[in-house]
Amino acid sequence: MQRTQISLEPEQHKALTEIARRERRSLAEVIRQMIDDQIQARQQRALEQAARALLADYQADPELTAFSVLDGQDFHAQG
Repeated sequence: MQRTQISLEPEQHKALTEIARRERRSLAEVIRQMIDDQIQARQQRALEQAARALLADYQADPELTAFSVLDGQDFHAQG
């Protein structure tokens, strides 16, 4: 684990300390979890933005949508 020092506003420290106390967790654990949540949320937003950026190309390119007429069809391999 990498040690990092940050400065918090007094209100932030008070709120985080209260959360940690209520949840019976350390302040560091609460902060790490909040950071993890933010990283995950930002990664999800980046994926959504990338998908939206590619959607127009996908819908307009017949080579990419050639097999979409088969969506929902069941296929069984013959052996």
